[in-house]
Amino acid sequence: MEIRFSGSGGQGLLLSARILAAALAREGKTIAQSNAYEPVSRGGLSRSDLVVSEGEADYPLSRRLDFLLILDEAAAQASTEILDARSVVLVDAEKVQNVPEGPFRAHVLPFTETARALGNPRVTNIVALGALAALGDVCECDALLTAILAMTPSKFERLNREAFEAGLAMAVTEPA
Repeated sequence: MEIRFSGSGGQGLLLSARILAAALAREGKTIAQSNAYEPVSRGGLSRSDLVVSEGEADYPLSRRLDFLLILDEAAAQASTEILDARSVVLVDAEKVQNVPEGPFRAHVLPFTETARALGNPRVTNIVALGALAALGDVCECDALLTAILAMTPSKFERLNREAFEAGLAMAVTEPA
């Protein structure tokens, strides 16, 4: 399974990938993670890839994405060449105007809007993780929530729980 978190610097993409990798490792999976980002702290193109396997990965870099999360317009068209009919694309409705088109399934969801309604747009990545967990069935939701709470500051526990649950609920209400 190959997963890419993409957007711009400062959106918590690398943290999201590390959180999901930790949850998958708890389930006994082997994960190779690679990151790419422009040399600016916020606003430049950023991505983090996970290659997940039952045993040792035969190649540690993404070649065909099963899941692509896009949180910013800067990344909207950057990965289309490695998507196919089996790919699932999750797109932030507010931050991405040019949704990639192709034979894959694209879900345009209000990640940023939901995070803002919870009181902090910085949990957009956690909302998106919840939606990915529900729509993609990438790992057990309990394992992912445990990893979120273990890898984020405890003073944000309630907010992160709410953000994750909002992402799960968002996916449940998404039409197939």
